[in-house]
Parts: sequence; structure tokens; C-alpha cells
Amino acid sequence: MSSGSDTTEIIEAALLNGPRESAPDDAPRPRPRSLDAKASRADTVFRVVATSAGGTTVAIMLAVGVFLSIRAGDALQVAGFSFLTETEWSPETQTFGIAAVLFGTITIAVIAMCFSVPLALGTALLISEVVPGRVKSALVTLVDLMAAVPSVVFGLWGVFFLQANVIPVAQWISTYFGWIPFFAVTDADGNRLTDASAFTSSAFIAGMVVALMVVPTQTSVMREAFSQAPVGEREGALALGSTRWGMISTVVLPFGRGGVIGGTMLGLGRALGETIAVYMIISPIFEINWQVLKTGTNSVSALIALRYGESSQFGLSALMAAGLVLFLITLVVNFTASSIVARSRSGAESGA
Repeated sequence: MSSGSDTTEIIEAALLNGPRESAPDDAPRPRPRSLDAKASRADTVFRVVATSAGGTTVAIMLAVGVFLSIRAGDALQVAGFSFLTETEWSPETQTFGIAAVLFGTITIAVIAMCFSVPLALGTALLISEVVPGRVKSALVTLVDLMAAVPSVVFGLWGVFFLQANVIPVAQWISTYFGWIPFFAVTDADGNRLTDASAFTSSAFIAGMVVALMVVPTQTSVMREAFSQAPVGEREGALALGSTRWGMISTVVLPFGRGGVIGGTMLGLGRALGETIAVYMIISPIFEINWQVLKTGTNSVSALIALRYGESSQFGLSALMAAGLVLFLITLVVNFTASSIVARSRSGAESGA
């Protein structure tokens, strides 16, 4: 009974007192407490260093673009749009263009990607998913050391070893797949060529050498992406009865898609600008050669290396214009790769 009387007294008191008055609208309201923390000296130094490094990189890139644009101005004013469509290179007669060398550059890079991407992808999966830990460390070190081999060494190896061993393969491809225009090797009259001299110093051989040069870089990027695949999803796929390849195809490859794209584009950027190895292998011509197995091709970087020492002032301006075009193409490739990677983040579609 005492508890019931107490409850009744509380209710009566609440009715007598009435509702509590609210605070007026113009009354000052309490301010939320600030959660901003004072940055430490280490954080401040790190922020300054990181900002300076990023700004310096962007400034250098812009400076290179501005320098090339200024030095190429004279040649571009004379050539105009024909600079991209003319195949002949004769700045002395004011008839010059990069159509042939640009076609050769893209051809060599595409051939290099056809060889390097499957090789790098398989090597990265082998290192990250198949071999045991001790062997994995040795393979990682070996791949990283391959990336440090100078270009001239690859060029010498391509000229004195690879070319002699690739020519029979190129002849076989031309014999059985010559009905495809890219693999045909013919003379000016359309007659098929079978002599070994017709297959030397070709875009096919240069592309293979460049492919082996970019494989270490692509492998390192892909391997790092594959190694970050979640262990839980790996074990979940295996626990559900998946084979190793099933786990790789459903977990590792979708998670590392961004790494595969990034590594491929990084290798493509290097393949487009490779100079010494390509210069040592190719037989420079200034015409568009659609037959990738046939002798003769060219590239923008090899053109610059070939003509830089003997060019006049106007010829140097023309070479700067060629370098500017290659610089812009590389930027487009890198920005395209960044956008693709941003849209396909690693692990976005992985599932066991």
C-alpha cells in the first residue's frame, strides 16, 4: 500500500505543478565541443614533405610539357596538322611528319603487350599462389633484379641471340598464317618472301625484346595486388570445395583486377618510350609497314636518338615536336589507366 500511495502523490504533484517551461528561443545554446586535435611536429613535417613532393612532381611534369611545346613551336608552325599524317622525315626540305614512326611505336608496344601481359600474369600468380615461401623469396628477388638490367644489355641480347632464334618462328608464322595481312611478308609486287634476311630487324623482334624488358615491372605490380587478396575469402573458397584454380579465378583475380590493369598500363608506358634496345634492333624506315614480321620499322624514341646529333636548329625543333607527341600519348595512357583502376578497385567484385 505504501508504494501505491507514493505513486499517487507523485502524479498529484505533477498535475499541480503543470508542464515545465521551455527555454526561450533567444537563449544561448551550448556549443558542441571541438574535436580538432593539435597536429604534432611529426605530422606537420610529414604533411609538408608529402605536399612538397607531390607539387614538385607535378611542376616537373608541367615544365617538361612547356619546354617541349616552346621548342617544338617553330616546327609545328611550318608542318601544321600534316605533322601527324606525313610519313617522310626531311626537316631540311620542310617535309616531315611522324605518321610512320608513330605507327611503328604503337606497333612495337602492342606486340610487347601481347607477349608481356600473359607472361607477367602467369609469373605473378606462380609467385603469389603456387611456390612455397623460400622459393617465393628467391623468385621475387630474381624478378626485381631483372628490372634493373640496362636496356643496352637487352638490346645486345636481342641482336646477337634472340633474332637468330626468332627468325625460323617468324618464317613459320608467315608460311601458315600469311593469309592474315599483318603476318604476310611480301615484296612491292606482292610476291611472298621466304629468305631469312626479310625477317630481320622487324617490329616483331623488337616487340619481343621490349616485352621481356617490361615483364619484371608488370610482374611486381600484379604480384603485390594478388598478395593482398583477403585470407578469409581464400580459405572460404577452399573450404567450400573449390580447387586452387577455382579459388584464384573467383577470389584472387577479381581482387587484383586493378593491379593487373595498372601493371599493364605501366608496362605500356615504358614500351612506348623504349629507346636503346629498339634502336639497336630495328632497321629504320620512314613508311608505314603493316607487315610486322618484315624487316623495317621505326619509333619516335629511336628517331630522336638517331637524328639528334646531326640535326640543325630547325631539325631539333622537329624532334622536340615528335617528343611532345610521345609525351602527350604517355600522359593519355597513364590517365586512362588511372580512371580504369579507380572504377575497378581491387576486391570490389571478389567473392568466394
